[in-house]
Amino acid sequence: MTIVGYFRIVASMSAQTILFLNQKGGVGKTTSAVNLGSALAQRGKKVLLIDLDSQGNLTSATSIDNRKKGIYEVFAGQCSVEEAIQQTPIQNLFAIASNINMAGLNIELVEEERREFFLKNALLGLDERWDYIIADCPPSLGLVTVNAMVWAKQVIIPMQCEYFAMEGLNLLMRTVGNMKKSLNPDLQVLGILFTMYSKRTKLANEVVEDISSFFPHLVFNTIIPRNIRIAEAPSHGLPINVYDSASSGTKAYKALAEEVIARVARNH
Repeated sequence: MTIVGYFRIVASMSAQTILFLNQKGGVGKTTSAVNLGSALAQRGKKVLLIDLDSQGNLTSATSIDNRKKGIYEVFAGQCSVEEAIQQTPIQNLFAIASNINMAGLNIELVEEERREFFLKNALLGLDERWDYIIADCPPSLGLVTVNAMVWAKQVIIPMQCEYFAMEGLNLLMRTVGNMKKSLNPDLQVLGILFTMYSKRTKLANEVVEDISSFFPHLVFNTIIPRNIRIAEAPSHGLPINVYDSASSGTKAYKALAEEVIARVARNH
């Protein structure tokens, strides 16, 4: 193969677009988006994280600057998506910041034509530069989340092992199914990820067992443990594999990255 031929193939490749989705907060959504992204970057993948949540937790967890132009300005047409990309302290890991302006975006979009397609249109042409683009959604099913589901090809659903987990999961699966029928036929659930798992509690084990029996082909083998080092890392603006490379959390997200790579390859 010639060098020119090689670069043509590389240029034609598109990024894996993955959305972390759950309408419930506190389930490890942002933490998992950051740590999966960092684990993939550590494996040499070029990764872009997008913070779609007005709380900006992904922004602070990656040490990027929320005073610079970010995803709100991209939605509003005030800057290009390229202008909003920032380098994180981690090699191969880049991110687009969020800020408090995102809180009102659902209302601002209501009157717009083709309001569900703003994000997809803004990110056109971005795929070719990245191996993975991972977005962290707000904990709601508003227009920002709808935009994310129209753009992404794959969804990861993080779930805390708790009593109402199955109820929330059924709603999410229906939402993804409706989106697939109406606005994005390419959308699929890449996997269900259990987070903050403690094997000492009977309830956690029952939830894992029940959901695994209902969705045996969707549940990731990797389970993210409840771990103090994972909880500490965001306050230092670092992913867990940089904050504590020897922790059980680092090992879990490394295993998840390997599973994601394998599933993506299998699905294609």
